Amino acid sequence: MHDIGFVIAGFAVGLIVGLTGVGGGSLMTPILIFFFGVKPYMAVGTDLLFAAFTKAGGTVSLMKQRLVPWKVVGQLCSGSIPAALVTLYVLHSIGPAGAQVQKIMTTTLGCALLLTAAATLFKAMRMRKPPVRVMDNQGSVTPIGETDAAMRARHWSLPVLFGALIGSLVTLTSVGAGAIGVTVLLVLFPLLPLPRIIAADIAYAVPLTLVAGLGHASLGSVDWELLLKLLAGSLPGIWIGAQLIHKTPERVVRSLLALLLAYAGTKLLAV
Repeated sequence: MHDIGFVIAGFAVGLIVGLTGVGGGSLMTPILIFFFGVKPYMAVGTDLLFAAFTKAGGTVSLMKQRLVPWKVVGQLCSGSIPAALVTLYVLHSIGPAGAQVQKIMTTTLGCALLLTAAATLFKAMRMRKPPVRVMDNQGSVTPIGETDAAMRARHWSLPVLFGALIGSLVTLTSVGAGAIGVTVLLVLFPLLPLPRIIAADIAYAVPLTLVAGLGHASLGSVDWELLLKLLAGSLPGIWIGAQLIHKTPERVVRSLLALLLAYAGTKLLAV
């Protein structure tokens, strides 16, 4: 019975990730802990590789739609990958399965979920539609999401710094690359259209979660059989979600997701 439950959970989370760029670790990790009784360190490690493969599937779909701004992805990765490696080194030094580390993981995860809920609700209330096209000096019209100005941050160092912060948070809790990442992108790249913001968030999370997940695997914090069951549901789910990215009432979806994340975060802090 659990086998079917894992596949259904994977599909539901994959669908939400495809639709909103949110929901990988912020939904799957608490689902594994509360509904299936998986140990926190094992839930985090397994979910990181789950997110890597799920978001890789979503990235392929978004690449075909030419939505991924690779320049933005590179800026974020330059901060997040080194930070993930440093965090993994610390976890390797102290061991991930100790009671004290488990408590730090659940507390940090709870705080990250509450922050994610606030970020998700903020985006739902502050949905904006930037100009779609811009005309250059030669009179040719270019989609604004593809211009250099749209892919230039408020300051060159900010994507690297925020990428480093998110990289550490994701490696420790598997949460942060979704709603928090999208919120950071909205602030740093205000001219990028929302579908390209979501595409950037999903694409940069692939190398980050892959590095962090393989690091956790080296610590013995990945349940490979469970991972395969989750992926059997999530890969079709994120593909469908990515196809429907332009057709959903996003404000409603994000508002409901924020309430769900706030509930999970509160419950984790109460453990």
